[in-house]
Amino acid sequence: MAEDLIVTRALVIPGSELRERFSRSSGPGGQHVNTTDSRVELSFDLAHSPSVPESLRTRMLDRLAARLVNGVLTVAASEQRAQLQNRAAARERLASLLRDAAAAPPPARRATKPSRGAKERRIAAKKRRGVTKRNRRASPDD
Repeated sequence: MAEDLIVTRALVIPGSELRERFSRSSGPGGQHVNTTDSRVELSFDLAHSPSVPESLRTRMLDRLAARLVNGVLTVAASEQRAQLQNRAAARERLASLLRDAAAAPPPARRATKPSRGAKERRIAAKKRRGVTKRNRRASPDD
């Protein structure tokens, strides 16, 4: 069967949990694509996988919700003429999706507000700009 898929150092998907389907590709290759099954669909059952820790699974399911069908993540590759190259592309794409979904959430933003000095400098600059514009106007005496 297929070899293990290394997502991160801590998360490795066994090859036995990956499902590959092959079909005819509509991509490059001329008449060659009419005779060979070079398109690859790689599927991984994220919702029921024993190799994904429960804490990661919930985060990944939330982040990949739009791409999942019944908890299964599917990636297709048909850019290359050769099935072997499409298999490698699909595996890399799946690993990248899982890696992004498993990444730790960014730190929460701490709300800040401008200092008193910064506010005063901003108001002073606005007043200077207003004086400059006021001086450009034609005086009513002219």
